[in-house]
Amino acid sequence: MASALNSFMSYLRLPLLASSGLAAVLSGLLYFKQNEIIYPRAFPPDARTNVPRPSQFGIADFEELFIPTPDGESLSAFLIRANKQHARNITVLMFHGNAGNIGYRLPIAKILESDLRCNVLMLQYRGYGLSSGNPNEKGLMIDAQTGLDYIHQRQELRGTKIVVYGQSIGGAVSIGLVARNQKHDDIAGVILENTFTSLKKLIPTAFPPARFLAPLCHQIWPSEATLPQITDIPILFLSGLKDEIIPPSHMSRLFQVCKAPKVWRELPNGSHNDTVAEPQYFQFIDDFLREYVDP
Repeated sequence: MASALNSFMSYLRLPLLASSGLAAVLSGLLYFKQNEIIYPRAFPPDARTNVPRPSQFGIADFEELFIPTPDGESLSAFLIRANKQHARNITVLMFHGNAGNIGYRLPIAKILESDLRCNVLMLQYRGYGLSSGNPNEKGLMIDAQTGLDYIHQRQELRGTKIVVYGQSIGGAVSIGLVARNQKHDDIAGVILENTFTSLKKLIPTAFPPARFLAPLCHQIWPSEATLPQITDIPILFLSGLKDEIIPPSHMSRLFQVCKAPKVWRELPNGSHNDTVAEPQYFQFIDDFLREYVDP
């Protein structure tokens, strides 16, 4: 596990908002340019073309997929299989943060597969990596549903317990997806790491000089309003207390409004991008899976 985390450290410095984002907000371009700010899919500069592959991280049993969406896009994805002799009956549907691509998160998937013994579907949003299209809130919601539907349709995954796992903006994607799909009794858990209550509320707290421009934000991601709709599916909250991008108070507020069975875990030294590398991070996930998902 430690070696995989060391590999991951080289990919960590991916901001929630591109470095030029604050200047754009302050110059009054938020309304027209916010998708480029919120979804910096070309950061780092080669993120659209250079997608690390699972084999580069010692993952042997995987497929590279292109999954069609109902609105005509093609989503790049990795399906990573746990060792069949030791695997849990769990498939993790993984939603990444807003910069880079799924290849940057492969060290996380490796630990989920090898140490936690889960299958992992890593879905790449439209406009990211090798996926077609351009990202926006509506499109990412379609992408998330496409990933869940793929698990339901894939014979080898059908019948596994699904855990929806989202980091940063991926947490907002996860909340929206699960709230819309509670009728599916195979969604057995949710893992949220360092996510926000809503983008409109994030702007004033993360960028105080831009607080008066927050009403111009048409990408909403209303997690604080949506999360209480989830009532029966257990949720693990992983909060890095030194998050410099999303104030930890956002995670605290989400935990407060959550009406589902819930577990709160703090990573005292975790910043926005390296909370996953903190001691006990994966132990917290393993404990959650053992207690709530696959006892």
